[in-house]
Order: sequence, then structure tokens, then C-alpha cells
Amino acid sequence: MEKEVPERESPFATEPIGRLILKFAVPSVIALLVNSLYNIVDQIFIGWGVGYLGNGATNVVFPITIIALALAMMIGNGGAAFLSLKLGEGKVDVAKKGVGNAVALVTVVSIVLAVVFLLFIDPILTLFGATDLLRSLALEYGFIIGLGLPFMMISAAINSMIRADGSPKYAMFSMIIGAVLNVILDPVFIFVFHMGVQGAAIATVIGQVASFVVSAVYLPRFKTVHPDAASFRLNGRTCGNILTFGLSSFITQFAITIVMALTNNLLAVYGATSVYGAEIPLTATGIVMKVNQIMIAILLGIATGTQPIIGFNYGAKNFKRVKKALEISLIASEVVSIVAFLIFQFAPMSVVMLFGSEEGLYNEFAVKAFRIFLMLCPLTGFQTVAAVYLQAVGKPVKSSILSLARQIIFFVPAALILPLFLGVEGVLWTGPVADGLAFLLSLGLLIHEHSHLKREHRLQSEAPEIA
Repeated sequence: MEKEVPERESPFATEPIGRLILKFAVPSVIALLVNSLYNIVDQIFIGWGVGYLGNGATNVVFPITIIALALAMMIGNGGAAFLSLKLGEGKVDVAKKGVGNAVALVTVVSIVLAVVFLLFIDPILTLFGATDLLRSLALEYGFIIGLGLPFMMISAAINSMIRADGSPKYAMFSMIIGAVLNVILDPVFIFVFHMGVQGAAIATVIGQVASFVVSAVYLPRFKTVHPDAASFRLNGRTCGNILTFGLSSFITQFAITIVMALTNNLLAVYGATSVYGAEIPLTATGIVMKVNQIMIAILLGIATGTQPIIGFNYGAKNFKRVKKALEISLIASEVVSIVAFLIFQFAPMSVVMLFGSEEGLYNEFAVKAFRIFLMLCPLTGFQTVAAVYLQAVGKPVKSSILSLARQIIFFVPAALILPLFLGVEGVLWTGPVADGLAFLLSLGLLIHEHSHLKREHRLQSEAPEIA
């Protein structure tokens, strides 16, 4: 028989929404921001210690880490959404099985991915846009990063469930400990031991191992459920539910890989026929995308920090609290997006200079890339919250459609068409085109779901009068 937890015992049902969002979103933002900073820190130190070709090499490897994170987020966020919904419904035993299955599943998937990447690393890097000039550095960096993929993926997945378990500060700490080690060891390996991109990769993996250890230690300390050996035994139905709930997170992250691979190849092709050459557009735009990931990390942190609050209250049919949480998260996300927009448009060179001192053409293209590619980034906050909201309330198909639309349905055709008329700058204009169209779609989906939520809330409030 399934155990039930009374709604009154959960802070998700009783604490003020604003305070709850601060409690969960701030640590979530910091944790995801720290995860994004792994690559940014590598880029900064490599830029000063190796040069822009070193940064170009890491940009070529970056898509494999995005694929790994996509799979980890699908399983971790899916497990977290499953946990929150089932706890909201009072089904503790089912929730426990979800946590165990998510951990077991991400372990298997991460090992398989690492083996495949290491066996086929050369053709994979070619697919991601490696030029002859960048290949040797990309192979040096990529091999070591490949060895660390399981540690990164398992810790990322567990962290999502730790937040849903009500311990966002612990999840934040597990990420911060790895990032601090990375920041300390990067300059040591690059400038003291002169290990170049290999040193940066080793520092990254050591940080990931530290985060993995801290995350794994939490497993027997879960507060809402207590996973036993049986809960780690993979069950097809449970895994299917986890993957379904997390599908939107996977599409959001994996689509970034497709975008980066396509963009890298187009930049190399069209850049070669321009005054910039192939490597400058590829490297500069890669930095723009990674800096953009910082903004995305903050937005995802707000959204995923709000997810367990929305998921629990939706499962418990407390629609008023769901509506309030959605409104606050939308406002916070838009504030962040607008601040980022102001920096990208009016102070792009201050960001470019963090990654090393380069020549005029490089700086010229980097500034242009920030201003054009991220022109409509204020709309990104709305899209991000909308996708995670749909995921949290058990609407994975709509959430997946929204995530797929921006990155694939709108971006890919624009990327293939615009450069034919605008050359290498056409690749940059795909960003605002895709953002604008995706915003319109997300607005439509969210308005539809919001009207449904208001209707449910109205019916719920009228029920006692009818009775």
C-alpha cells in the first residue's frame, strides 16, 4: 500500500510563494551558473595562456559536454518532476522508486556515452566543426573531458533531485566545490606546469569528480523518501515516466548541440570566404554562445528552482499557488534577460576582453556577434519559464514542442537560408529570428495553459458553494 504524506507537512503547500522561490531558485541559479562557469573559466585561462586557437579547440569539444548535460538533465529533471508530482499526490513509494531508477539510469547512460565518444572522438570532432588547424588541440582537450563525462552527468542528475527533495543549498554546495577546484587548478596546470588545453581539461575533470562525490554522499540522506536497493532496480514503466517528464530538458540542451555543430560548420565555410577567415568567426561566436549560457543558466535556475513548487502544488490541486509561482518566476526571468541584453548591446567589448587580447578583426567580429546573435535575448526568459512550467505540470509534449521549436524548427532553416544572402553575418541573424518566432509560440502555449489553470481554480473555489 502506498504511503501518503499530508499536504500540511510540506513547506511547498504552506510557506509564502515568494520566500519559497528565493529559497529554491537562488541555490539552483548558483548551482547551474557554477556548472556553466566550468567552460567559461577554461576559456578565459586558455585565451590568455594558449590563445584564440585554444579557445577554438574547446568550442569544438563543447557540444559533447552539452549532449552529456542534455541526457543528465533529462534523467535528473525528469526524476525531480516525478518526485515532486508523486509527493504532491501522496505516493511516497512511487516517488522513492523514481529517485532510485533515475540514479541507476543516468549511471548506465553516462558510461555508454563516454565509451562511444572516446572510441569515435576524431570523426565526432569533425562533425562538430574541427578544422585542420584546431584538430590536435581539440583531441588533447576532448579525450580528457570524455573521461570525466560520467562524473559530470551523475552529479548533475542527482543535483536536480536533491533540489526537489528540499535541499537546494546542498545541491549548490556540491557544484560550488567542483567549480572552486577548477578555478584554482586551471592557472596552476596552464601557467605553472605549462600543460595548455590538457591542463584545463584535467582541472575540469577533477572538479567534476569532487562534485560527484558530494552529490553521491547525499543519496542515503534523502528527506522525503528513503531509496533502498530495490528502488535502484530499473523498471521500464518508471524509467519511461522519468524520460517523458524530462524530455523537454533533453530537447532544450541537445538542440544546443545541433545548433552549435551546424553553426560551427557554417561559420567555417562562410567565414573562409570573408575577411575574417574560418577560425575567427568560429571562435568568437563560440564565446558568445558560452557567455549566453551564463544567462541561460540563471534563467533555468529560476525556472527549475520554481519547478518543485509548481509540481507539488499542481499535484495537490492548489492552483492559486501554482499561478502565483508562475507569475513571480516570469517577472524574475524577464529582469535577468533585460539586464543581459543591456550588457550585450552596450558593453560587449568588456566581455570579449575577458577571453584574451586579440587583434582588430577578432574583436570586431566578436562585438558584432554579441549585438546581432543576442539581439532578442530579453524574450529568452519567457520561453525558458514557459517550457519548465509545462514540464512541471505534467505537459511534457507541449514543453518539448516549445523547446524543439526554438532550437530546431525555427533556427535550422534560418541558419541554412540567411547566410546565402548575408554571408557569415547571416549565421548571426539566425539568433534573433529563432528567438522572435519561439516567443510567439511560447506566448500562445502559456496563455492557453494559464486560461486552463484559471478555469480549474475558479471551479475549485466554486465547489463548496455548489455543495
